[in-house]
Amino acid sequence: MPGLAYTTGMSFFVDSTPAVKPKTENVRTMSVALAAIFMIMAVAQLYSYEDFPATLAAMWLPGGESFAMVLAALLVIYEVFALPFLLGMRLSPAMRVISMVFGWLTVAWWLYITLWQNLSGHIIGNSGLLGATVPLPVGWWGVLFIVALGVLSAWASWGMWPISRTKK
Repeated sequence: MPGLAYTTGMSFFVDSTPAVKPKTENVRTMSVALAAIFMIMAVAQLYSYEDFPATLAAMWLPGGESFAMVLAALLVIYEVFALPFLLGMRLSPAMRVISMVFGWLTVAWWLYITLWQNLSGHIIGNSGLLGATVPLPVGWWGVLFIVALGVLSAWASWGMWPISRTKK
C-alpha cells in the first residue's frame, strides 16, 4: 500500500512525541533557566521592537541597516523557537531538533555581536541583549555572559539530545 509508506516515513516530521527524559535533574534545571533567559531577552526585544533594529544598526555591523533589520527579526525568532526544546514540550522529533539548533544559533549570533562590539572600536551605548527596552552597557561581561549561555545550551543539548541512538 503506497499510503502506508508515506505515513510511516513522515512520522518523524508530524508525530507529536513527549520530550526525552533528561539525563540528570541538573539538566532539567539548567534548560529551564536558559529558557527563562531567552524568554526575558525576547520579551524585552519585542517590547520596543520598533527601536531594536536601530540599536543593532548603531553597532556598525557588516551589512548596514538592512542587515540589522533582518538580524533583529532573526534573533527574536531564534530565541522564541528555542523555547520548546528547552522547556521539554511535546513536539515532533524534527521540530525538537530544529528548536535545539535555534538555541545554538541564538548563542552563536549573540557571541558574534558581543565580540564585534568589543573588538570593533566603535563607541556603542547599548549592547542590545535586552533590545532598546533596557540599555545595557557594552563590555567583556557580555561576551562572558553569552559564553555562559553557550555552556548552558551545550549542557541542555547533551542532557536532552532529541535523536534516539537506539534502533527500534
